Amino acid sequence: MADHCAATFERLATALGFSCDEAGGLVEVRNPLALENWTLPVLEFTIILGSVLMLIYAIMRLRRHGDPTNLVIWFGASAYLYIIEPPLYFPAAFGIDAHVDTMFAHNLFTVEFLWGRLPLYIVAIYPLMATMAYELVRMLGVFRRRYGVVLGAICVGFVHHAFYEIFDHLGPQLRWWAWSTENAINQPMFDSVPLPSVVVFGALWPISLAFCVQLFVGRHVDAGRNFSGPQLVWRTVVIGLLASLGTAVLPLPATLFGMGSDTVRGFLYAAELVVVTVVAALVLTKQWLRLRQGQDDTPQYTNRLVQIYSLVYLGAMAVFWVSALPDFFAASDGVTSNGDPIGSLWYAVACFTIAILCVLATLTIPRRKAEAGNTTTPPVDRAVAPTA
Repeated sequence: MADHCAATFERLATALGFSCDEAGGLVEVRNPLALENWTLPVLEFTIILGSVLMLIYAIMRLRRHGDPTNLVIWFGASAYLYIIEPPLYFPAAFGIDAHVDTMFAHNLFTVEFLWGRLPLYIVAIYPLMATMAYELVRMLGVFRRRYGVVLGAICVGFVHHAFYEIFDHLGPQLRWWAWSTENAINQPMFDSVPLPSVVVFGALWPISLAFCVQLFVGRHVDAGRNFSGPQLVWRTVVIGLLASLGTAVLPLPATLFGMGSDTVRGFLYAAELVVVTVVAALVLTKQWLRLRQGQDDTPQYTNRLVQIYSLVYLGAMAVFWVSALPDFFAASDGVTSNGDPIGSLWYAVACFTIAILCVLATLTIPRRKAEAGNTTTPPVDRAVAPTA
């Protein structure tokens, strides 16, 4: 794949400590003790384990309670990854190199795919993050009755953004990846992170995914409908495709009207994020208060795995951030003594706060009648209607 090793990728790889010549093949396994630093193997273990556990839970929920929602989220997020990421790694192979240059390069982790472009943990992080965000919103009952598909999806994007940006603002400093700051698509930058990434990959793509999952599967499951295997397969494929399309549609105000100015584009991206934040914060707070006051009598859904693993993820990220703080505070002009760019500490702290509050919100809901699959009370059989 040397012919696909663009100059920009080679430059980023060199900055991360490797080159295209040593980037392996279609699949490559490395010694986890020989990676760039200790955080890389710990990060990938945390993410991959969480993703596998979410998949196991999704399979169990389908088999025991006839609810395929979690499985569709997991595979829908994976389908989105396979549609979005490869063209970004090999723009020349997809014939888009005249318009899209290399945007970033991942460092080399224990398990790699596609000639050093795609670490296994990146394959795992899409379904893990999507599942945690969706399930936290689902546990608060936002999708049921009162708020519906659109507002529920916005809440998922908001929660996902909080969890993701803790990770996003730390990665460049710890050399988990490197951004191409000369690439116009990555402008404007928010410290070490492109603002388009903060908004699009942090909030908008999970909004698109959650909307499609709820539209094609979730709301029907809530209504008692059952799906066959083939029906779930085509719905999952469609969800992945439409979620990818939604990622291009949702940021259109910034990409269309901000084409001639980084300042205008940045303002429009930030405005979209503010709208998502305000709407979601109001909805989540109001719904939590309704649950606390006993004003919502819909069956309670609890996913203990997501509650626990969300805290495991946040704990791991807290350890990574603490380990990075000495170099962070010693940085000059936004760059550490090792030449690594630093992210925004205040933004990461804000995201930590929001993420913790979201988990605590699900843990402080008064216990009452449970839906099938609730892990805290005996399951109740859910009536299942025949499919059309």
